Amino acid sequence: MKFLEMTAVELKNVPREDTLVVLPIAAVEQHGPHMPTGTDHFICTAVAEAVEQNLHESLLLLPTQWLGASQHHLRWGATLTPRVENYETLLYEICESVLNDGFQRILILNGHGGNIGPMQTALRRLQVHYPNCQLLAASYWSIAEQEIAALMEGECKTVGHACEAETSLIMHLRPELIHAAKIENFNDYELDLVDGVYHCRDMYQRTSAGATGRPDLATPEKGEQMFSGIVARVTEVLQGIIAKPLT
Repeated sequence: MKFLEMTAVELKNVPREDTLVVLPIAAVEQHGPHMPTGTDHFICTAVAEAVEQNLHESLLLLPTQWLGASQHHLRWGATLTPRVENYETLLYEICESVLNDGFQRILILNGHGGNIGPMQTALRRLQVHYPNCQLLAASYWSIAEQEIAALMEGECKTVGHACEAETSLIMHLRPELIHAAKIENFNDYELDLVDGVYHCRDMYQRTSAGATGRPDLATPEKGEQMFSGIVARVTEVLQGIIAKPLT
């Protein structure tokens, strides 16, 4: 069930208690010299749509919110972003409109690291007013952590930024948008968590080219395997969520 493709009458007849509403969220921002600005949007949307095909009777897919919290990329340019506080409120109000329409289960499926804090805070705010609803959020890579890590050859075993994982996925999903001649080893990035301490620095401070990790190890074959693994794992987890009764 895709919200954008349904009429108001069709949506009115969707069961409110048993249906999981999924809101994919992403970003449009610089992704180094070799990747499109829409990387997060393309990947998150593809994952969400594939999962919807697997769970089309019990999952209602909202349109992907392409705008993300990306202020930390602004100094590299090629980035569209609201302020973090405005983005948090945007997520709150999108979810609020769904919950006020009677739906009782909602999952924010994230495809951009900068969105994690705002999406969690938005749900914290909602929970006060909708204590009996199922309010969930996850990044696709946190759900499919093991599936992604098993395919990574570089030191980083998760999704970074224009990295081995994202580059492989775009090589599979949108190969025509990759600038292969500009792919390098970008493993000189600074971590934001050092000795358990979070260092708040933007991507201009943390990276030399706006990218991280080892995209030079990316392949379309790796991307295909990774995408299949992510979709299978996200499908499995969401099936479990849908099967649980509301408390």
